[in-house]
Amino acid sequence: MAGQRREKRGMRHSRVPWVTKLRPDLEPKLVPNPYGAGYMLVPTPLVVAEELRKVRRGGLVTPAHLRERLAKRFGAAMTCPLTTGIFINILAGAAEEDLAAGRRVTAPYWRVVDDQCRLSEKTPPGPVRQAARLRSEGHRVVKRGGRWQVALPSSDK
Repeated sequence: MAGQRREKRGMRHSRVPWVTKLRPDLEPKLVPNPYGAGYMLVPTPLVVAEELRKVRRGGLVTPAHLRERLAKRFGAAMTCPLTTGIFINILAGAAEEDLAAGRRVTAPYWRVVDDQCRLSEKTPPGPVRQAARLRSEGHRVVKRGGRWQVALPSSDK
């Protein structure tokens, strides 16, 4: 019942504040790449936030492109997809906490969309809040096939 109330308010809550999960004490690691040659970067939430802040207002980025940028920055063959995804969700929760408290946002999580420009169903604030943030930056966001996505000019048919 409490979970339902939280969902209706539009934010999935955590017992621990999201900003606490940013863990500034962590350092990124390069580990042997389990999928091939070279090294895999295991980033930290704040390293992902730094890279995400480079996406300009009105811009979009996919998790795959974000991971490519991080890997290049750290000289790795790839960036861990699991931890990057988890950290994007942590950044989303922390950003919403920042906004609610009147603080500067840790990172603009709402600019992360999948390869088809769909919004994530998994972020703590949910796709409706992400859609509102994207609209405030000038994007047209629509619901197609039960999923929210950014309508790009070339897909307006």
